[in-house]
Amino acid sequence: MAFGRLERTSGPQPMSDINMTPLVDVMLVLVVIFILTAPLLASSIRLDLPRTEGATPGAAPQFVTLVVDASGQAYLDDQPLAQAALVERLQRIGAERPDTEVQLRADAAVPYGRVVEVMGAAQLAGLQRIGFVAEPPAAGAPAAASKTP
Repeated sequence: MAFGRLERTSGPQPMSDINMTPLVDVMLVLVVIFILTAPLLASSIRLDLPRTEGATPGAAPQFVTLVVDASGQAYLDDQPLAQAALVERLQRIGAERPDTEVQLRADAAVPYGRVVEVMGAAQLAGLQRIGFVAEPPAAGAPAAASKTP
C-alpha cells in the first residue's frame, strides 16, 4: 500500500457469450405447442351427406381431336377438312358447346405457323381450352438431345 491509496481490483469481466439455455427452453416449449395444436388445425369437418339420385357427378368433359399431319392437312375427329371447312366446323362446335376441349395433335415435322393457324381458328370459334398431346419417349430409348444450331 502506498500512502493512502486504495488498491483497485478488477471486478468480474462482462460476459460476451449469449446464454443459450433460455433460448433453447423457449424453442422447446414452442415445438411442443405446435405439435399439440397441428392436428387440431388440420382436422376437417366430417359430414354425413344425404343421398339422392340428382346428385350424380357431372359427365366427363367433352373434347374434340384436332390432328395436323406432316403435310399440314387438318383432321377434326378423323375427318379431313380444308381450312374453311375446319373454321366453320369449329365455330359450330364452339356455339353448341363452348366448354369443349380441343386436343391438338401435330406431327413433329409440321411448321409452327400451321399449328398457330389451327390454334387461332379454334380460339376464334370460342374454344379456349386447347391441350397439346405428345407421346412419352420409348422405355429403352435415351432422352432426345436438344437441337441447337
